Amino acid sequence: MESSVNNINKIRDEEQKKALNRWANSKFNGSIIAGTGFGKSRCAIFACDYVLDRVDSGKALILVPTIQLQNQFVDEFHKWDLGYCLDNVEILCYQSAYKLKDNHYDIVVCDEVHLGLSLEYRKFFTNNTYDKLLCMTATLPEEEEYKQLLSLLAPTVYTITLDECVALGIVAPYKIYCMPVSLTDAEKKEYKNVNNQFVYYKYQLGEFDAFDEAKRLIGDNNAHPQDRKAAAGFYKAMRERKKIVDFAKNKITAFQVLISNNIDKRILGFSGANDFTDKLVDSVTPLAMAYHSKKSKKYKETALESFRDGSINILCSTKALNQGLDIPDANMGIICGITSKSLSMIQRVGRLLRFQEGKVGEIYILYVENSQEEKWLKNAVKSLNNVNWLT
Repeated sequence: MESSVNNINKIRDEEQKKALNRWANSKFNGSIIAGTGFGKSRCAIFACDYVLDRVDSGKALILVPTIQLQNQFVDEFHKWDLGYCLDNVEILCYQSAYKLKDNHYDIVVCDEVHLGLSLEYRKFFTNNTYDKLLCMTATLPEEEEYKQLLSLLAPTVYTITLDECVALGIVAPYKIYCMPVSLTDAEKKEYKNVNNQFVYYKYQLGEFDAFDEAKRLIGDNNAHPQDRKAAAGFYKAMRERKKIVDFAKNKITAFQVLISNNIDKRILGFSGANDFTDKLVDSVTPLAMAYHSKKSKKYKETALESFRDGSINILCSTKALNQGLDIPDANMGIICGITSKSLSMIQRVGRLLRFQEGKVGEIYILYVENSQEEKWLKNAVKSLNNVNWLT
């Protein structure tokens, strides 16, 4: 077993060196696109160490989306015996870094860079200077605007997909089971009414560019009131339609059944809304705890520690577990809330695939059949292998 783990670590080391060499050969300006479990945080730490070692009184900045990742990066520096670098490294969240102005850094690392490309956060790149830029994410942004911005800031220099990581053995193999659930009669009626409203406003806005047109009209105070009303109605119907499938009662029933059949597993649950995450936890209490943005810092720390020490074996989240948190012994996931974004799906699946000898990650995705959610799911898993559609 030990030689097998050593071999996996050797393969991972070689791939990380390859990625960093390509970044260096691109004049230290580029993006590493790598599936979860590849070790992007280690790449960031080694990049900072390399640059700071060659600059007197150098200054490095690592941008992350959450406080948890701030703390995790500090731990990673110490893990690789590079804690001495921290005197010259700032680790900030995007939410505060965009306010910085007139700072110069010898290197800037953007972890989960897709979250730092919004109109507000990208001010950092115009208000500050840097000699070297390393951006990292699991897959390229799907929004064309963000994709083009990233290609200008830091062109892709290295790419490895989640399935390529699996093939190399540096993350655990996985099986995905897409499991349909039905709406109750009352939910079906409500969904039909809301969907009719969605279609009505969609045609008013223009069938093929309704989303872009609605976005434009909402931001245009001089637009005709009737057009702005259509845009508002479109967005409202879209939100209400998603809420119906996110809160489908039969998802809770299916969740309970999966838990009862896998009571010995270490399970991560994901939903599409914080309130529904709490409903999932309530349905299997005291086996589970919630981890999401509405919970206090102390509660989240307790939940994470309780899961890691085995006090509970189910941890349920909305988005907070998507990025970066390392939970290596989780071996099953139940996803109850879906968007059409491949990135979100890959991040969630990746939480289950941290390498352990003999581990196979099992992921069940609950979706409302014959609804928009089914279409979202097909788009979200299109880049993944080993996807099984259950009846």
